[in-house]
Amino acid sequence: MDSPSLHTDLTDSILRCAIAVHRGVGPGLPEHSYQAALKLEFDAAGISSVDDRTIEVRYRNVIVGWHRPDFVVEDKVIVELKAVTNIDPVHAKQVLTYLRVTGLRVALLLNFNVTTMTHGIKRYQL
Repeated sequence: MDSPSLHTDLTDSILRCAIAVHRGVGPGLPEHSYQAALKLEFDAAGISSVDDRTIEVRYRNVIVGWHRPDFVVEDKVIVELKAVTNIDPVHAKQVLTYLRVTGLRVALLLNFNVTTMTHGIKRYQL
């Protein structure tokens, strides 16, 4: 039996915002344009988000780097944006690593360089 999905209402709201952005500006833009537009859409929808929150990565209890997911939404969901031809396995690994180092359990990987936004959505849950 599959485990129930966490934060379904929140991820549905995030996806509605992403679809609205994609319909409004279309594919083919750089990632930062989608990030700015999605932040506006989150704000309009009353969704609390932090863009580019710095997270530290530790190895052997030493900080070895700092990374920034595109969004951490309501301290529950990581949202990572792409504007690429194809989602590569390394993109999924990046999102899974963000989940592991933050302790969060749900992430969305959104690729805006698609003809229909629903083809650019990947959901991950630990």
